[in-house]
Amino acid sequence: MAMNVSSGGGEEEVMSNINTTPLVDVMLVLLIIFIITTQVAKQAIKVDLPDAVNQATQTKPENILIIIDKEGKVYWNSAVAIEYDDLLNRLKENAVKVPQPEVHIRGDKEVRYEFVGRVVVDCQRAGIQKVGFISQPKAGAAAEVERQQAALAAGGA
Repeated sequence: MAMNVSSGGGEEEVMSNINTTPLVDVMLVLLIIFIITTQVAKQAIKVDLPDAVNQATQTKPENILIIIDKEGKVYWNSAVAIEYDDLLNRLKENAVKVPQPEVHIRGDKEVRYEFVGRVVVDCQRAGIQKVGFISQPKAGAAAEVERQQAALAAGGA
């Protein structure tokens, strides 16, 4: 640590040197904290998580299945084509049932989001508590082979 000693009672000189000792002290403390915290972060508890397989949904008779095709047409319980205006009224009728039925939305993969969004908003406005989306996942290697074949067919056509 540098100290400026003056010789007499005259004017004191202004010290033009920056004292870097406090800066170095702070940097060393931060470095030590950083080293300690990185070691703690690396020593996380290892947990072997169980493997789970998504089970197919069992559709109960009281559940409502809404299908949306790629043109945006809506089908009630996979058989009856309905208009969007009629959809909200049907949902309101079913929302008051006890227990309230779940709504399962099954949308074509090429359908515009606008049509799916309308159905979700109508479910919300009707007061439906449980809304789910039904998808059809493909299994591992067979799905990859099918995807590659589809890509080759699309590229060759």
